[in-house]
Amino acid sequence: MSDPTRPPGPRIIAVANQKGGVGKTTTTINLASALAEQGKRILLVDLDPQGNASTGLGIETNARRYSTYDLILGEAPLSDVIQKTDFDGLWISPATTDLSSADMELVSAEKRTFLLYDALRQVDIDAWAFDYVLIDCPPSLSLLTINAMVAAQSVLVPLQAEFFALEGLSQLMLTIREVRQTANKDLRIEGIVLTMYDVRNNLSQQVESDARATLGELVFRTMIPRNVRISEAPSFALPVLTYDGSSKGAVAYRHLARELLARHVPTKTKVAG
Repeated sequence: MSDPTRPPGPRIIAVANQKGGVGKTTTTINLASALAEQGKRILLVDLDPQGNASTGLGIETNARRYSTYDLILGEAPLSDVIQKTDFDGLWISPATTDLSSADMELVSAEKRTFLLYDALRQVDIDAWAFDYVLIDCPPSLSLLTINAMVAAQSVLVPLQAEFFALEGLSQLMLTIREVRQTANKDLRIEGIVLTMYDVRNNLSQQVESDARATLGELVFRTMIPRNVRISEAPSFALPVLTYDGSSKGAVAYRHLARELLARHVPTKTKVAG
């Protein structure tokens, strides 16, 4: 039973696509940064063993004493795991390669699909007063990804504007449906965001047309362009909004953040601190 004396928790969004190279981590980093730029308090949970979101926000490997692995296994408290980034309003639960063995370790755990759910609903999280938690999922439909879907209220799906994009989406949709039926009845699709979009490319336009015809309003109006600044920013451990705030990529992610905010009312009042 929920505690009526606790403040409403953050909106938790899993960013997922089992296909690699679709801009999943890039979207998580830059959407988180754009939401923080809008004055929201954001926690990015890096659930990908590659740890690219952590690196992309400037968290050096030797600075990750505790990680999301420790969080989901209950081996470290939130206060030890969560780190402040160099960007106002943005915190991170970093990832290490330890997560690569987590699936095998979780198999024998009681409530193995609810471990991240429980971790993100500890009373300790209230002190941060987060507005949003974005979970960067691994590029697979693994037990870690299932944990993210059970913990989240919704799933945001980056979809590369390329051939077979929609076909690859079907398995993810089936997984979301299964999680909704078995573990998280309130899980919904936050939306589909087209990434690496090239307006000069007929294929990109065809994928957009097919996606909107098939999925309707689930597809965000904002599309993320294929943009060299987006590609360069991670090598400087910066979101594109900081690396080149006037670039087409930065502008697109700001639009995406505003569109996301417009899709639902805030879940809680911002708390100072």
